[in-house]
Formats: sequence, structure tokens, C-alpha cells
Amino acid sequence: MALGGAQYYDDPMLQREADVRLRSETQMNAPAPFSAWRGGQAPPAALGWVPRMTESWFTRAAGPAAIASVRAARTARLIRFARTHSSYYRSAWSALPRGELTLADLPVANKRDLMSHFDEWVTDSGVTRAGVEAFMADRGHIGERYLGRYLIWKSSGSTGEPGVYVQDEASLVTYDALIVLQLAAARLTRQYTWGVLARGGRAALIAATGDHFASIASWQRVCRGTPWPNARAFSVMDPLPDLVASLNAYQPAFLASYPTMLALLAQEQQAGRLRVQPACLWSGGEYLAPSTAAAIERAFGCPLLNEYGASECMCIASGCREGWLHVNDDWVVLEPVDRDYRPVRPGEPSHTVLLTNLANQAQPVIRYDLGDSVVASPTRCHCGSPTPAIRVQGRNDDVVTFKAPDGRDVSLLPLALTTVVEEAADIHRFQLVARPPRRLALRIDVGDAERRRRIGQAVTSALSRYLATQSLGDVEVVLDVRHPVVDARSGKLRSVIVERNSNELG
Repeated sequence: MALGGAQYYDDPMLQREADVRLRSETQMNAPAPFSAWRGGQAPPAALGWVPRMTESWFTRAAGPAAIASVRAARTARLIRFARTHSSYYRSAWSALPRGELTLADLPVANKRDLMSHFDEWVTDSGVTRAGVEAFMADRGHIGERYLGRYLIWKSSGSTGEPGVYVQDEASLVTYDALIVLQLAAARLTRQYTWGVLARGGRAALIAATGDHFASIASWQRVCRGTPWPNARAFSVMDPLPDLVASLNAYQPAFLASYPTMLALLAQEQQAGRLRVQPACLWSGGEYLAPSTAAAIERAFGCPLLNEYGASECMCIASGCREGWLHVNDDWVVLEPVDRDYRPVRPGEPSHTVLLTNLANQAQPVIRYDLGDSVVASPTRCHCGSPTPAIRVQGRNDDVVTFKAPDGRDVSLLPLALTTVVEEAADIHRFQLVARPPRRLALRIDVGDAERRRRIGQAVTSALSRYLATQSLGDVEVVLDVRHPVVDARSGKLRSVIVERNSNELG
């Protein structure tokens, strides 16, 4: 019986043969340019992105019509593959017509439902939630391959629900290719390459390093897979003076981090405490305001590349000189929608956005509610890119600044504070409300009084210990009587906010 381009048989042997045929048909791990590499041989593993990058470059050079054609073909293949190999999607789509389906035919998927059906969602029966959790329990595996073939990413739960994501080789190669294309589109390939090499080739990432998050896991993968001896990762949990001293000693030529961290480092650079000369900066993981980007570039005297991505799909869009983000729409489908998942018009802010990642077959992400509000440009961007331009209102938590006993201002990254909370009690729906100069309140969404007391005690103690490492041991940390409050304008939950009105704290 035919269903969505796939064949289903009662005989297991016939079914396995049909599966092999479909995998061959939908194979995205070997794009056409691979066959041309050195007489048909596959490129070295470290250069596996080259054919994929070349393919995307030619597709984009051919214009929007060519991109749309490639995207449509990849979308159709992914839908057929998911319907065949993911029992979750097969069940969720069981009432839909047989034959070819489009994205518009499909229901919306959300993180909570997908995570609760993890083993049914993935397309490799060897991948299980229990196995992945056991793998992630050992932090020594960060950046290593699960089952020898998959990279595992863990989301921080910034939307109130944590996630675990399985990235296959095709997706990893695609992300590598899209990063190189980002450099090329910004006309920075030569400047980046020679500028970084001229400064000793030292690359630095400042990120949350204590778990299998996408940034550090990807960084470790690249460091292990390429002959790059001068790459180091630094933790956002380190006190800012210690981090500044480490960067001064290391002198990175390439520096990557979150916008909030780069903004703090820009202030340190302008004040003369940080003294580095990078050739290129990279930001991602948070909302980057145009004014913030300009201030960072002025402070360091070099270009800043901005990327929009998520654990579900690392390279969704990349920034241009006009201040827009350009969707990698030959590999990514983004659908800006309202609260009822109806399309919104270009120029209007969406309530959320639906993501389809066309590169990953191991754990297909199809019409996935990502939770970000985006605005699509109604016209083609002046930078000349053929890909659609958007602006994103993603994470927008506040940087918290308290007064140290010696009178210094000590700034705390929101990501560092949320990491402390999540590690202390494994909760992901909470709110930290700061009221300078010396008070921090925790709001948690827990109804049971005894559980609320236990979580509150564990988290406030952990926060107090962390603040002490930042020379803020006198900051009072309390459990707020209120539950987390969503932002009235966006309807989203902000995890870290600074309140100037004392009446806001219970």
C-alpha cells in the first residue's frame, strides 16, 4: 500500500527492502557535488562541508526561483521520509490524505509533545531517550558522537520546557557549510582567514560549558575534528575580571559569544581593562539589537557576524550589513504565524514561528513551534541577498547589575543566572526578578507547598553561592510569593528581569 510515497508491507523482509529504497531516494547526506570531489572520492571529513557549501552557493546564485525549487524538493523528501521512519509523525498524520503532502497540510508540532514521544519521534531505532540521557550524564562526552554517529544537543529550557536534540552527519555538514557561506556573504572570507591566521589562529568561545548545549558541543566537535591547536572555550560562569584576565593572556583572533557577553566585554575593552585585537567576532543565542552590534564593533574595531539559530536547527539565519537576518531558506523553512497558527503578513510581528529543518533526518523537525516572534521584510533587502530577510525578537532577558561591597558595579549575564537555577533544581519555568542594589527574588511555578519549599531552598542557596563567587555575597536572595509573570506585550515568559519598583517583589 502506498502512503506518502512510501510502501508498507506485512512481510518484514519486503518492508526492509522498501525502506532501503526510500532512504536511497531521500538521501541528503551526499549532495551531487560530492561525486565531483577528486574523481568521485568523498572529501576528507574535516572538509565535508565543501561540496554542500558549493551546492548552496550555486543554488543561491541562480536566484529565488532556484532556491524555491530546491526547497520544495527537499521538503517533499523530508515529509516522505518522516512519514515512513518516524512512528510519531506516522501516527500524527494518519488522518491526512495518502500521497504527497505539503507543509500546509501538516499539523503543528511542539516541544512538549515531541519530547514526551522521543523514542517514536527519532527515525533510528537504536536512538532512545534512556540511552541519550545516559550518554549526556557524563559531561566528558560533550562534543563526542553518540552511537558513533550523532551529536547530542540539550536546550537550556528558555521557553519553560527543556529539549534534547539528535543531529545527524547531514545536518552537521550543512551547518558547517552555512557558516562558511555567512562569511562569504559578508565578504569576510579573506579577512577572516588571513586576519585570524596573522594573529596566531587563536579562537575563543565564551559560553555555557557545563552541559551538552549546542554551542559548546559544536565547538568541541570542531576542535576534535580539525587540526586546530589554538582553540579554547571559556565559561560564562567565570567572574568578569577573571575572564578579562584570561582573554588578555590568550589574545584570541576570533571571539564568539552571546550578545550580552560581547556587550560587557566591549565595555571592558573601552575602559582599557580588556586589551585584545580580534580579527572577527561572532554572536548568537540571544537577541542582538542594532545599536548593541554597532557598539561592539566600535569597541573592538572589527566586524561582528550575527547568527540566529536554535538547538533544533543551528543555522537558521545570518545577519547582513543592513541589520536584517537572512533565512537559509534552501535548508530551512520559517513560517511566521499568529496565536492560531495562521500566516501573518510581511511587516507584521508574528506571535511565534514554525520551523522546518530540511537537513536532519535522524530527528525530523517539521512545522515546529519555535516560540520566537519575527518580522519578515515585505521587500527584498538592499544588501542584495536572494534569501528572505527577517528580524527576530528572541531571548530578551536583562543583564543584572549589583553593587559590590567595595562600590564596584558587577554585571551578571542572564544565561549564567538561569544555568545556576536549572542545575540546582532541574526546573525550567521560573523567573528571577532583580531589584538593585542588593535583592534577587525567585518566582517558581510550583503549586505543592512542600515541593515549593524544597526547590526554593535549593535554588536560593545555589544562587547565593554563585553570587559569592562574583563578589556579591551580600545580595539577598529570596523566594517570591508570586508565580512567574509573562510579558504582557509578547505573551512570553522572560526568565530574568530587572525591576525598579519595589512593589513588584513579594
